[in-house]
Amino acid sequence: MNVVLWIVAGLLALAFLGSGLMKVSQTPAKLATMGMGWAVDFSPAAVKTIGGLELLAAIGLILPALLDIAPVFVPLAALGLVLVMIGAMVVHGRRNEKQALPINVLFLVLAAVVVWGRFGPYAF
Repeated sequence: MNVVLWIVAGLLALAFLGSGLMKVSQTPAKLATMGMGWAVDFSPAAVKTIGGLELLAAIGLILPALLDIAPVFVPLAALGLVLVMIGAMVVHGRRNEKQALPINVLFLVLAAVVVWGRFGPYAF
C-alpha cells in the first residue's frame, strides 16, 4: 500500500503542479479562454492564490517524505487539496459546470486516500 500511496501522491503532485503553474502565470481572461471560465469570477490575486496553494500542495505531497524532513506535511498537503477540491466543487456547482465535477470528485477522493493512508496505517 505504501507504493500505491506514493503513486497517488505523485500523480496528484504532477496534476496540481501543472494546474498551479497555469494559474500563477496566466491572467483570469487567458484562463477563461483555456476552459477555466470560473477564473473571470475571481480577482487576479485570488486566482494566483489558488494557484500558489496548488503549487505548495504539489511540493508538500512529495518533498517532505522524499527528504525525510517533517513528513507529516504530506497528509497535511493532501488535506489542503481536499479543501481546495471542495471549494472547486462549490464554484463549479454554482456556475452549473457539471462537466467539471467528476474530475473534482476524483481528485478529492485521491487526496483523501493519501490523507487516510499517511495519517493512518501507512504513516511515515
